Amino acid sequence: MNHNAMCLKSRLFDSHSSRADKPARRAASPASRKQRSVPGAVLTAVTMVGAVLATAAMLAGCANPAGAVAPSHSLMTPAQVGASASASSTPWPASDWWRGWGDPQLSGLIDQALVQQPSLQSVQARITQAQAAVDAAGAARSPQVNASVDLSDQRFTKTGIVPPPLAGAIRWNNSAQIGASWELDLFGRQRAALDSAIGQWRAAQADAQAARVLLAGNIASTYVNLARLIDARALSQQALQQREQTLALVRQRIVAGLDTNVELRQAEGFIAQTRVELETLDESIGRTRHALAELAGVGPNALGEVTPQLASVTTAPLPAGLPADLLGRRADLVALRWRVEAALKDADVARAQFYPNVNLVAFVGLSSIGLDRFINAGSETFGAGPALRLPIFDGGRLRANLSARNAEIDVAVDGYNAALLRALREVADEVTSLQSLERQQRSQADALQAAEAAFDLATQRYRSGLGNYLVVLTAETNVIAQRRAAADLKARHLNAEVALTRALGGGYQQQIAQQPESKASA
Repeated sequence: MNHNAMCLKSRLFDSHSSRADKPARRAASPASRKQRSVPGAVLTAVTMVGAVLATAAMLAGCANPAGAVAPSHSLMTPAQVGASASASSTPWPASDWWRGWGDPQLSGLIDQALVQQPSLQSVQARITQAQAAVDAAGAARSPQVNASVDLSDQRFTKTGIVPPPLAGAIRWNNSAQIGASWELDLFGRQRAALDSAIGQWRAAQADAQAARVLLAGNIASTYVNLARLIDARALSQQALQQREQTLALVRQRIVAGLDTNVELRQAEGFIAQTRVELETLDESIGRTRHALAELAGVGPNALGEVTPQLASVTTAPLPAGLPADLLGRRADLVALRWRVEAALKDADVARAQFYPNVNLVAFVGLSSIGLDRFINAGSETFGAGPALRLPIFDGGRLRANLSARNAEIDVAVDGYNAALLRALREVADEVTSLQSLERQQRSQADALQAAEAAFDLATQRYRSGLGNYLVVLTAETNVIAQRRAAADLKARHLNAEVALTRALGGGYQQQIAQQPESKASA
């Protein structure tokens, strides 16, 4: 006889036994039933609980998870990817790393955004949702008590099972009841559901910290971009003044017969081109200010007076040894790790559904037909006993559900592993960029010094009539290009520093809040 047949036979035997007992119950007189004391009822209920538990133990194997697809992927270890699992002694970056730039204007914007940015407020709302889920999962482990009152004035059918004189009569059908139930967590399903909710709550907390790091980084990058555009506009304004001076010199040379209208038209054309560049930069500055205002959580015109300067921002030197313990420094990695834990607990919930579900139920109340007898002593009703539910034939539904939960474990593990590899790549990329940018800035400073010297010499020769306008124009174009390159390199260096700060976690340190698992269990 196979296993499922044995389970079915056991249930049929229980059903036959219960039917065999019915005549004996009918034979008992109403008086004997009234003489049953409350302690006797409790003893009977306890005996029934024992019988149910014994039956549950016998039937526990009726449905089993054999054949479900098991999870096959594993988390990458720190040694596999060159990271460290231990805490680093390098205190970099700090949690308020932006203050190291020495720009109070930037610090004020970030502080303001961290308080009133709607995106952060929505993340906080998700934490509240996750905490509510923890409370709900914890409440399911506690006894439940409910009250109900039903009063209905109804006509009883003449052709049903209701005998006369009620048949065809209109009477009040009333009931008032207080019921209680308690599901026994014999196989850990509720505990696993609670652990899964706690994991999601902790992941939401880590997501909130990751959002703070991302917001601070985006504000700093946008601030640097705005400073770069403002510096570029200042350079264009300087170039316009320079070209206007050159135009005046060309006109003087035309009067002296040393230049022609060709040089005049060229000088005028470059002035018009510079004015177009100024208008383009003004447009970009306005749009960048609007973007910065949105990040800061204010209206688009609220930052019209914010004029950052690249020269006022001091870059922070990198520490001698960068921290490698990204597993605890990156809030996004911590969140993904907690989601892996939650997925494991969800699989435990799915596995526990193969086993019996045992509930203890009890009720007490009043029930009567007719309002005049509703509160009489004879209208009282009460009962208590266990309830057992066990899946036997489900067509593979529970096994498919377990396979799906196990697949979700693999998805969560793969997401974590991919994020870890991406985090390590981001750190390596930004370190490489910062090292290269430092070398570029040193070489570019030499190029700018040489270009300015060449422009001064070309201008002097042109004033003295020893050179032509083309030489001056070439030298001037080179100077403007080198000045813009210097500003762009500094902006790139600052943005790379922001990106490295974010890649290293932005000063986040993994901490588990000390608070009850749920309000229900507190």
